[in-house]
Amino acid sequence: MNQHYDVVVLGGGPAGLTAGIYLGRARVKTLIVDSGSLGGQMIMTYAVANYPGVLEASGRDIAMTMKAQATQFGCDLMPNVEVARIDLSGATKLVEIEDEGTFTASGVIIATGGVPRTLGLPSEALFKGRGISYCATCDGDFFTGKHVVAIGGGNSAIEESVALAKHAASVTVVHEFDHFQAHPFAVEEARRNSKLRFLMEQDIREFVGDQTLEKVIVSHKRTGEVTEIPAAGAFIFIGYVPNTAMFRGQIALNDRGEILTDEAMKTNVPGVFAAGDSRVKRYRQITTAVADGTIAALSATEYLRGDGQARAARAPTSPAR
Repeated sequence: MNQHYDVVVLGGGPAGLTAGIYLGRARVKTLIVDSGSLGGQMIMTYAVANYPGVLEASGRDIAMTMKAQATQFGCDLMPNVEVARIDLSGATKLVEIEDEGTFTASGVIIATGGVPRTLGLPSEALFKGRGISYCATCDGDFFTGKHVVAIGGGNSAIEESVALAKHAASVTVVHEFDHFQAHPFAVEEARRNSKLRFLMEQDIREFVGDQTLEKVIVSHKRTGEVTEIPAAGAFIFIGYVPNTAMFRGQIALNDRGEILTDEAMKTNVPGVFAAGDSRVKRYRQITTAVADGTIAALSATEYLRGDGQARAARAPTSPAR
């Protein structure tokens, strides 16, 4: 299959689906591609209580509504496929998809997201979503009045630990080194919080529980002393890995692999935009991804019209908008 689109959106999470909704409404012929199920990491969130206009819903429900909207506005959706090759260098971009063919586009929006860095322990995978979380803002209030562990020593770990203390009865911060990498003022604020205690030079050995997490087992890196920490929740803040490896050498990335954009979500390559967790940003929430997707779609639409590039033919079945 070989087909030309106005815009190919790489990634079907909240940023990519939002971009598709705006592009579709603007009568921009759009293909949304994702290596997994549409919805991205959002679909793994059991309950979303801080999405404006929605009192509470599962991440999957929000994702399915976005998918329906993107479809309604004429987007073609292609989940569960792998991008074999991508070329962003020319005026016409090329996306080759395994077992599906080669697709061309006048513009590309990269919304491939990323994943929190994991410890890689088998017990971590076992309790993911059952006590283990990677987002205090998302899940902190579910542990109100309970004892939790925060793992990490960078800015995110320290700042999120302070945020967790607003809900939890106590927060035990576990770090592998004898000093924190976070900014001194953040560490000072954390140390002033009576709900926080600190265990330094510790290795995480295991997460233990029955149906849900009950304790975290750690050992001192030098002495080997084992400590069992009773905890209903464990929040892991040891970094974030953007899904951008395929773009290395084609667009500008920082040393962490995050895509560099301006406020209009433009990359350094004309016709290529980025939105959501794959780009450089401080806060990673569903709402910030949706905002990025909106801006990227509007910028891409402006780019198409401003450059006067040949537009792909419109599907006759697209509803009037």
